[in-house]
Amino acid sequence: MTDPGLFDAVLARGGAREATTDAAWVAALLEVEAALAAAAADAGSLDRADAEAIAAACRRPVDPGRLGAAAASSGNPVVPLVAELRAALEGSAASGVHRGATSQDVLDTAAVLVARRAVAATVDDLRAAADAAATLAARHRDLPAAGRTLLQQAAPITVGLRAAGWCAGLDAAVDALAAWRPAVQLGGAVGTLAAFDGHGREVRAALARRLDLHEPVLAWHTERGRMAELAGLLGRAGAAVGTVATDLVLLAQTEVGEVREDVAGRGGSSTLPHKRNPVAAVSARAAAIAVPGLVASLLTAATLHEHERAAGPWHAEWRPLVELLRTVGSGASWLADALGHLAVDPDRVAAALDVTGGLLLAEQATTGLRARLGHAAAKDLVTAAAGTAQDEHRPFADVLAEALSALPGTDADPPADPAAEVRALLDPAAAIGEAAALVDDFLRSREVTS
Repeated sequence: MTDPGLFDAVLARGGAREATTDAAWVAALLEVEAALAAAAADAGSLDRADAEAIAAACRRPVDPGRLGAAAASSGNPVVPLVAELRAALEGSAASGVHRGATSQDVLDTAAVLVARRAVAATVDDLRAAADAAATLAARHRDLPAAGRTLLQQAAPITVGLRAAGWCAGLDAAVDALAAWRPAVQLGGAVGTLAAFDGHGREVRAALARRLDLHEPVLAWHTERGRMAELAGLLGRAGAAVGTVATDLVLLAQTEVGEVREDVAGRGGSSTLPHKRNPVAAVSARAAAIAVPGLVASLLTAATLHEHERAAGPWHAEWRPLVELLRTVGSGASWLADALGHLAVDPDRVAAALDVTGGLLLAEQATTGLRARLGHAAAKDLVTAAAGTAQDEHRPFADVLAEALSALPGTDADPPADPAAEVRALLDPAAAIGEAAALVDDFLRSREVTS
């Protein structure tokens, strides 16, 4: 593993970084070359002793820096790697290295091996984040909180339902990534398998088996739907991470303070002694923000591949693929940390419910008055009271109580106690609908599918 870069601890955290280092790439290239030789032996087109000698040569250390420098003369690192392997062997074993394949076959197959390992690490972190969100959903199932739409308070929900929503998005990203099927690449120079002397399909099948990869019928040298699909799946995971991280950052604002990351000694400022920044959520959000641009780079490259082998678009994939794998993995790792250490402050959650002086419960008040006044009259009364409260900067509860006091009563229906009626109408616990049951349904469904 290479030394971490200046920004890696923040922007390239977690197992995905380790899976995408230069050393990991070189190891994957060598794994493919060794497996290719073994597959040729399986198909009877290479002596088994030669395949074993090639495999032994592939176990020798190769310096990524030296290989990268040598790649400048050929345009990819496979050419100098093959030359280095052949130089380490003799006779038929040397000539058996890379037989029938083209550089793109080896590098594309290595890319999916690297990606598979990075995706596995990311999936583990996404699952950990989802599990932490599920724990929060169960713990705070019944805790009323201010629901917000367009960044404005709208109506009550529960902290548990919000956390269940986080969990659902993360679970969906996990399921999509876990279903990804990486495929072997083997077609030779122009996809005809001509250099395999009639053994190409057998070698390809054996190579796929040895590397546990899907075997496509045709080479995908310029049909880059597989890379576009992977980019899309990683983009979806980044979106799930970003949605949750954004909520956490907003809920942790000083003026809101409904949540905090409970990690001692973390979150300090270079100048402000009092700061406790939500570092994990901020870092997860930073990763998520970078993801769409990287996805776009891969999708752009995928649209520009020409004829049988591309001049430039293929090469343009390498760096954004590495960065995308690392970035999504980093976001997932940070989010698992944030949710795993998240502390909910029930007092601040309750305080937020009172910020509008009861306006948050306007819809609930309308519903509660509907039976007595009829829908239209109830809506008109509550709308007028809400407008007065906002215009005169008075508590909505007081204005609504005055409006109810002014309603005429009858002998059969004397006026109710306005203050008591308003307290009941503006009780957040009575306004959360089926939130608790929805949380229960979701957690049960998660147990069934896990």
